[in-house]
Amino acid sequence: MFLGTHLPRLDDKGRLTLPAKFRDALAGGVMVTKGQDHCLFVFPRAEFEQMANKVASASFTNESVRAYQRYLFASTDEQRPDGQGRISIVQELRNYAGLTKECAVIGAVNRLEIWDSQAWQRYLEAHEGSYAEAREEVLPGVF
Repeated sequence: MFLGTHLPRLDDKGRLTLPAKFRDALAGGVMVTKGQDHCLFVFPRAEFEQMANKVASASFTNESVRAYQRYLFASTDEQRPDGQGRISIVQELRNYAGLTKECAVIGAVNRLEIWDSQAWQRYLEAHEGSYAEAREEVLPGVF
């Protein structure tokens, strides 16, 4: 399970060091792809394969399904963390997420998300008020 917020830096070669506490779970390889809200999703390979099978089984006769499949699969890059826990973020994905130097890597249960740190702060500020309201929609009757 991936939880918490970590603040690594992107080096000059476009490499990012993944949080040490997640390295064992990611040692088998990761799939880096465009997420929503201009962040990157980082899935363990096995988790991505399960999701990809669901996406691939959707009816490709539906235009929006084909568009989603193309967008997701064309923008996915497979990486294997090196001995220091670093992965390379390809330029296309860095551009999409607006990654420069300072990054935020957040745990999102089954995946990590990589954000430009300033974009992450703006997102938090913009959505802080809706957090309490969303609880009722996400977890009705709980808490």
